Amino acid sequence: MVPDGNPPEKPYQTRLSAYSSDAGTSPGSAVELHLANWGERFVAWLIDVLIIGAIALLIRTLVALPALAPIPYLDVLPFVGVEVNNIFLFVYWLVMESTYGQSIGKMVMRIKVTTLEGSRPSVGQIAIGSVGKAFILIIDLILGVALYPRKRQRIFNYISRSIVLRMR
Repeated sequence: MVPDGNPPEKPYQTRLSAYSSDAGTSPGSAVELHLANWGERFVAWLIDVLIIGAIALLIRTLVALPALAPIPYLDVLPFVGVEVNNIFLFVYWLVMESTYGQSIGKMVMRIKVTTLEGSRPSVGQIAIGSVGKAFILIIDLILGVALYPRKRQRIFNYISRSIVLRMR
């Protein structure tokens, strides 16, 4: 037990492939990966949402095009966000995480997205993960927490075979 009364956190273990960027790691050897916790991930997400929301608001204010007005939520699909901000967020995460392995929020929180093998995810894997957090986050998160608590994966992380790690 640690001082707050919770049991100590156990690192997640996985086998890294031969393409791992970790120097000195032999292919197939077990390596402890320190998963980002849900609080770190939430703060990173919140930073990203605030940045993109401010940019989208600025664009709407300056351009004032009716086409940039939010598309109303569809009543038949609860918890699904379909508006311009969601599209901006999807594109932002796709570009940032496929280019740098991190969004600005993840950079601030010192966490990054990797594959289960420890390498940088492909653009396709990032796109899958971004769909979940940009358009159906509540469902994505609830299912992920319920089904994959040990790996701390949202359902779209599981589908894309990715995890979020703390950087050392």
